[in-house]
Amino acid sequence: MSLQVEKLEKNMAKLTIEVSAEEFEKAMQAAYQKNRGKINVPGFRKGKAPQQMIEKMYGAGIFYEDAANALIPDAYDKAATESGLDIVSRPEIDIVQIEKGKAFIFTAEVAVKPEVTLGKYKGIKVDKISVEVTEDEVNAEIDKAREQNARIISVEDRAVKDGDITVIDFEGFVDGVAFEGGKGENHNLTIGSGQFIPGFEDQLIGVELGKEVDVNVTFPEEYHAEDLAGKPAVFKVTVKEIKEKQLPELDEDFVQDVCDFDTVDEYKASVEAKIKERKEAEAKSKKEDAVIEKIVEDAKMEIPDAMLDTQVRQMAEDFAMRIQQQGLSLEQYFKFTGLTPEAMKEQMEPTAMKRIQTRLVLEAIVEAEKIEVSDEEFNEEIEKMAKMYQMEVDKLNELMGDAEKANMKTDLAVQKAVDFVVNAAKEA
Repeated sequence: MSLQVEKLEKNMAKLTIEVSAEEFEKAMQAAYQKNRGKINVPGFRKGKAPQQMIEKMYGAGIFYEDAANALIPDAYDKAATESGLDIVSRPEIDIVQIEKGKAFIFTAEVAVKPEVTLGKYKGIKVDKISVEVTEDEVNAEIDKAREQNARIISVEDRAVKDGDITVIDFEGFVDGVAFEGGKGENHNLTIGSGQFIPGFEDQLIGVELGKEVDVNVTFPEEYHAEDLAGKPAVFKVTVKEIKEKQLPELDEDFVQDVCDFDTVDEYKASVEAKIKERKEAEAKSKKEDAVIEKIVEDAKMEIPDAMLDTQVRQMAEDFAMRIQQQGLSLEQYFKFTGLTPEAMKEQMEPTAMKRIQTRLVLEAIVEAEKIEVSDEEFNEEIEKMAKMYQMEVDKLNELMGDAEKANMKTDLAVQKAVDFVVNAAKEA
């Protein structure tokens, strides 16, 4: 195999890869062996016709495609390594020469990792984020716990009020005619939940138990049922049950039921500590984002389109895998949402660009500050991973290849770069 490397504009490169005629002939013979059982040649039993007879009858190119597909992956991998380029995209393959008895030549156009010119990255000024916990926040968190432990009790001595859980029968009419899907019996509806179309639940407030009421509403213009969209309707509704949540008192009995503390003061203090811990974590994350955003804005780099396309494709594949785990295919997702692959790609591009720029800038800081990952730090990370996957450390080390370990060290160095610039930042 021989290789020529041509640098192109906008951080692109073209690899011209030549595979010898001998190697191409071997690939042709392999393609013949693979396909001969599928090809009919008069006078020969299936699978018994010589390669030359098949080529004479169907043309020499009959085995070209399979031969090329067999040769390209390995030849490209070797060429990519030999080139010494830091390739950051999938190759765009183009066949230059494919002819029996001659060398097989193809090109691979790739994006090369862009150079980054760093701007200011030390002493970045960011707004200080308060992590103070207010009494209202503590009370709101406690009220959530009370809500989760509320009792549902039936009410018979008053009309419906906001927040009640009702059981209703209903039937909807448009122009005096009942419409499909507009009828329900013994339906649970929490007033104020927004479960029904706007205006429906509000008109049940004040209705007494067992009474029927006409509820007048208008379907939204963008309602999912096109035949009802924008039309006025009347629902005949009967309130069959009224229930309300009865929240427990904030006392020692409640505290001992929901946590390991004995007194209300201890419980409040623990809730305050948890909120503070959460706010500190959020503040740390926001500070990191703000610092890195300013550093990226101040850096200069030219991102090749192929690099962006590769990142978007990877994000799309990751998304497809996630929804597949939920039992949904990408085709079904497009059908249900009305989204197209092109529209999804367009939506993903800004996030993909931000990820690329952030990674490149942080890697440039690693290089500029000569940030290294010690063997001890690497081994600590391996131990964490082994614990997470419930594996022996030695087994995990054995399963990981050199490339994976190198990527892991790079990730650790990048995280150290994040810590470096955040610790060097100044809060205003």
